[in-house]
Amino acid sequence: MVVTGTHDPYLVALSILVASFASYTALDLGGHVGTAWGFARRVWLVGAAITMGGGIWSMHFVGMLAFIMPTPMSYDIGLTTLSLVLAMFVTGVGFYVISRQSGSPLRLILSGIFMGLGIAAMHYTGMAAMRGHAELSYDLRFVVLSLIVAVGASTVALRLAFRTTDVGQKLVAAVVMGLAISGMHYTGMRAAIFTAHDPVHEAQVNASLDQTSLALAVTGITFIILALASVVSLFERKRAEEALRQAQADLARVNRVNTMAELTASLAHEVNQPISAAVINADACLRWLAGDSPNLEEARAAAMGIAKEGRRAAEIIMRIHLLFKKGAPHRELLDVNEVIREMAVLLRSEAARYSISIRTELAADLPQVMGDRVQLQQVMMNLISNSIDAMKDVDGTRELAIKSRRAENEQLMVSVSDTGVGLPPQQAKQIFDAFFTTKVHGTGMGLSISRSIVASHDGRLWAADNSPRGASFHLTLPTRVEAHE
Repeated sequence: MVVTGTHDPYLVALSILVASFASYTALDLGGHVGTAWGFARRVWLVGAAITMGGGIWSMHFVGMLAFIMPTPMSYDIGLTTLSLVLAMFVTGVGFYVISRQSGSPLRLILSGIFMGLGIAAMHYTGMAAMRGHAELSYDLRFVVLSLIVAVGASTVALRLAFRTTDVGQKLVAAVVMGLAISGMHYTGMRAAIFTAHDPVHEAQVNASLDQTSLALAVTGITFIILALASVVSLFERKRAEEALRQAQADLARVNRVNTMAELTASLAHEVNQPISAAVINADACLRWLAGDSPNLEEARAAAMGIAKEGRRAAEIIMRIHLLFKKGAPHRELLDVNEVIREMAVLLRSEAARYSISIRTELAADLPQVMGDRVQLQQVMMNLISNSIDAMKDVDGTRELAIKSRRAENEQLMVSVSDTGVGLPPQQAKQIFDAFFTTKVHGTGMGLSISRSIVASHDGRLWAADNSPRGASFHLTLPTRVEAHE
């Protein structure tokens, strides 16, 4: 006689929750695989496989315990352990194959079939571990359907495992994967037919209580393991983000140093100007004092000129020092017009070498922005230097225009326009890509770093053609202080 069991709805819901939590944790761990190498990559792969495989097995086991039979049931420890090992093994192989850089759609499909059949084997091995007073057989139609669901769920899991980075995407993907994995299990359970050859005694209440306690114990252990894995992943993500920030800061500093090295002659001239003026004033001061009747007023004026030129030289050296200085970004309220003026003064000798005039139109009523002075100086230095490079060899008027004004949505806009060679044809969108350059000796990092810096200030940097010739670079920055706190 066929024995019909029932499902405890609470344990069914718990099994789906286990599957979704395990899926999310596996997606989280899988996100580290693409950025890791060598031994670390293998560790994250193993972690993702154990998490996903163990989570699938836990969901399967809790789902089995949710199935209440009117006859006592027990489980063979050997086959139950084998089903756990199977789940981890096939998941690990699937993750390893699809995580390789050469992953292709065919590889994804084959891996999904392998992993799906392996999970199905895990399920039916676990079913075979059931011991009771009923004979187990299967409805072939639902067995086939469960295999299809298993392969589909596995393919989706592999597709998402190393390509989902956003938290919202991970949550949605985890729920979808959890439901798909649970769907495979309960389809497989629907295929099971239990036949008893002896009279069946109803209401095995104690057995039901034992199954619930065991299910809660398995779920608790699983959640603890998944939570620990999530904590490890969180700490690794924080460490990686900090390392990335440091690498970006180091790269930006190298870019500043390279740019300053290219401008050595102009910077030397810029520093030499106030020093020469100070020497001239010093000579004049000595002459006024050396006369038969020392002219103290003129000597005093010459001495004041020495002090003025000395401060001017000190300010230029300080600006150069800041650009070379290595340190953590420091956000403060800044006057963008002041940043523009500082870089225009620093680079005016370089512009003068090539007969380039610098014209500034700076709005007087600009609000301050919250930003890092050195980083924004670097952006302006890159944009002005690029404009100078673009006009070095052109005939006709060579003019560099720098403008600032208020923009919409509580933002300000800075524009740097030139009359140079213009943007490269068919490559205008690539100029912000790392290592893309049109210069013979360029590194291709200046504009890429500049865009990253502006983006870190919640702004935007883009380029456009300048009529009738040349190029214009525009950047916007938010002026709302509270947005950055």
